[in-house]
Amino acid sequence: MDKNTLISSFGKWVSPINIQKLSEQVKELKQDYYTKKLTTEAYIKFLLVAQLLEFKSLEEMSDALVDEDLQKALGFESISASQLYPKKHQINP
Repeated sequence: MDKNTLISSFGKWVSPINIQKLSEQVKELKQDYYTKKLTTEAYIKFLLVAQLLEFKSLEEMSDALVDEDLQKALGFESISASQLYPKKHQINP
């Protein structure tokens, strides 16, 4: 699957996720309390892309972040690789 097909199809793949329920739970748990850019919702979407593209490591994931089209499709605003590591440990302590 090429990158353009992935990006154009991604909205259909994540549509079953109940974003409202997710947002309520994130707010209740204060998961994004100190978050400025990489929200839990965006991180989950990025993890789904990582699974679909079969990334093997956080390094591969961070390398993909240089793609502005991918960032735009996921709703990121200039996310850096360094922001992945704290979020991973926040979600999976």
